[in-house]
Amino acid sequence: MAERERVMRMSVEQPLWRALTGYRVLTMLYAVGLFATAHDEFVRPWVAVGYYAVLCGWTLATLPRVANAARCTKRFLAADLTVAVTGILLTPVADAHERVQAGGPTLPSIWTAGAVLAFAIKGGWRWAALASGLVAVANLIERGSPARDTVHNVLLVCIASIAIGYVVEVARASERTLARALEIEAATRERERLARDIHDSVLQVLAMVQRRGAVIGGEAAELGRMAGEQEVALRTLVSGGLVPVSRVSEDAAEGAVVRAVDEEPEPGGPVDLRALLAPYAGARVSLAEPGAPVPLAPVAAREVAAAVGAALDNVRRHAGEDARAWILVEDEPDEVIVTVRDDGPGIPEGRLVQAEGEGRLGVALSIRGRLRDLGGSAELSSVPGQGTEVELKVPKDVTHTRGKAEQR
Repeated sequence: MAERERVMRMSVEQPLWRALTGYRVLTMLYAVGLFATAHDEFVRPWVAVGYYAVLCGWTLATLPRVANAARCTKRFLAADLTVAVTGILLTPVADAHERVQAGGPTLPSIWTAGAVLAFAIKGGWRWAALASGLVAVANLIERGSPARDTVHNVLLVCIASIAIGYVVEVARASERTLARALEIEAATRERERLARDIHDSVLQVLAMVQRRGAVIGGEAAELGRMAGEQEVALRTLVSGGLVPVSRVSEDAAEGAVVRAVDEEPEPGGPVDLRALLAPYAGARVSLAEPGAPVPLAPVAAREVAAAVGAALDNVRRHAGEDARAWILVEDEPDEVIVTVRDDGPGIPEGRLVQAEGEGRLGVALSIRGRLRDLGGSAELSSVPGQGTEVELKVPKDVTHTRGKAEQR
């Protein structure tokens, strides 16, 4: 299947980045305004002026960096937090000692919270906790002691940033779930559209070929029989709803992108048993299955499908080419039951024991042996003149028997 890819931008996260952009500009102006109203109280105002020049230039030059998560890289976040921490540590150098001890604002003031919030929006609450912790250490060094107002401000920044980071993570998880649901819905609608088109064209043509071939006879009858088999197989495929599972990848840390990709099931992941049994359906083999997937471990699904194939081989070999067979799949809470029934002449009593004595171990090994290795069972019942029924039971948890089955 050709890979099909759709990219969806996060709808919740982008407004946060826009809000952060405005916050950085406003808090930059606020910090400069605080200095302008109290510059005569600074012991080294030229240090503050130099810092504010850097702060203003940095804030304006990096506005595109905080436009979205893709541009807000780890290197930028580290540099941004360095600017904030440097301003905090320069406060005792530029400002008067009395103002610092009285709880006066640091040089970057509340602009520092913007740097921490960028960590929260980009990486979630863990990144926010790291950034707010570094800011807390810088504030304690600047003040020299854990004063009440300093602790209050530090805790406020920590709690707010961690809460926002957590909300962002929840929003991203919701967006990924929504993207998966939309992708599955789109694939289902496409399958239904194709099924309608196939039903209106290919299936009707195959049915007509089958009818006309039966009327004409000869080689046309054989052609009609083959067309009938293909019609049943195709009808089973389009009505079974076997839609490839979509995987949602590309974590939001890579630019807040949700990427949905149609692909084959990953090795080791559950396999839908219906997909392995669908090829057995034909003109004389009917398949009845649940509407939902029947997941099994790959080794279990393959072994069950092989056992069903062996049972159908026995039907063709012993009941004749004209015998009909029915496959019934039941998905129980703890196990999967597959029943294969035919309308053949049945098996005479004692024939299976005689066959095993003669070295013919088709039922013993190909059917019962496979299910036994999976921790399941295979029961065969037959009444002469009334056909044969094979009931295969396999537990859904077959991890402990995986090694045995794979050695077959």
